Amino acid sequence: MALTGRTALLAALGALVVGLVVPSWVGVGAAALLVLLAVTADLVLAAPVRSLLLERSGDTRVRLGETAQVELSVTNPSGRPLRSLVRDAWPPSAWHPGSSYDNARHSVTVPAGERRRLTTVLGPTRRGDHHTHRVTIRSYGPLGLAARQGAHRVPWTVRALPPFASRRHLPSRLARLRELDGRTSVLTRGQGTEFDSLREYLPGDDVRSIDWRASARRHTVAVRTWRPERDRHILIVLDTGRTSAGRVGDAPRLDASLDAALLLTALATRAGDRVDLLAHDRRRRTAVAGRSAADVLPAFTEAMTTLEPALVETDLRALTAAALRMAPHRSLIVLLTGLESGAVEEGLLPQLPLLTKRHEVVLAALADPRLEELAAGRGTLDAVYGAAAAEQTRADRRSTAERLTRHGVTVLDAPPAALPPALADAYLALKAAGRL
Repeated sequence: MALTGRTALLAALGALVVGLVVPSWVGVGAAALLVLLAVTADLVLAAPVRSLLLERSGDTRVRLGETAQVELSVTNPSGRPLRSLVRDAWPPSAWHPGSSYDNARHSVTVPAGERRRLTTVLGPTRRGDHHTHRVTIRSYGPLGLAARQGAHRVPWTVRALPPFASRRHLPSRLARLRELDGRTSVLTRGQGTEFDSLREYLPGDDVRSIDWRASARRHTVAVRTWRPERDRHILIVLDTGRTSAGRVGDAPRLDASLDAALLLTALATRAGDRVDLLAHDRRRRTAVAGRSAADVLPAFTEAMTTLEPALVETDLRALTAAALRMAPHRSLIVLLTGLESGAVEEGLLPQLPLLTKRHEVVLAALADPRLEELAAGRGTLDAVYGAAAAEQTRADRRSTAERLTRHGVTVLDAPPAALPPALADAYLALKAAGRL
């Protein structure tokens, strides 16, 4: 049972009135008895809470940055009207920024034998599954003096998917892909290309592309045109170790890596290539392989949704072994990891010959834009020290990138907003050069 502020006010007024008319303790007692009888009657007339029937419906998936609507159906099977305050509790991470728990409170009246629907709008701020807690209902009597209160467990889960903010870069990259891959013939040679057609020789064409047998049959000089080979294999490897937990801006490094991986996946599947995914630190966290072009992006999104950084050092030897098992034949291996000199020199460089011997390797690392700001700092002693530290960090990253480049690795070092399009451009450049 719950008493309301109206009850206290009524008791005070009753005591005052009776005290003026019958100035004795008997009058005060009579007033208290009347208030008690009114409260009891109000409580008896309130609709029961335990017999209510509650059901849920609505959205089960939403991308970060968007809103989801979850409906709660309240059915009152009793013979008394339900005058209630309903609180639909969700964890704090399920609410969009700027909202409050007041959004979870609904004041509703349900006549006897009828049903009402309540809508709660969610805006998750973190990836993963958000589970509802219990639904608490306070049923008031007709006078509003007292209320019955109870809770129901009505389970529901809303899965917050990665936002895929880099999707806006996809149309422009697809246009470049169409230009590269058949709408206009591309004259290129080397590994990773397929013969497309023959055409007449034009001044400036590479003489190594001349097809002498076809030229003899045609009595004109004919050259072969080539297009990037389809059905190539791409393995995206996500490093989920401690470096991926570092925050750049308002989000962990891992989130930017996921965004870059989704853009590359969307682009590569449109190009006809096969894309697999591996997430690894000291052990394999998740893997997606062998999916069709229509299923690969949804499968990657589902697998990435529950990925969280592990606060452990990544075992790069185990990661390399797992990658080689998933890519037994020549592939493009995209490693989304850090560019810290210690981890690269001690962990990655000894393993590189195993990867670069057979595969094309791209390492994509996330740069902190804050370094640019610190490096430009001047005017105070703290700013000068900060600028020196930032410049030293940038120099170390450049040195590490050069060392990887000498081992045949394509290195990308870009801030969060620039990393996804930079990775897509690197993929298209490898195709255009016939290296994929």
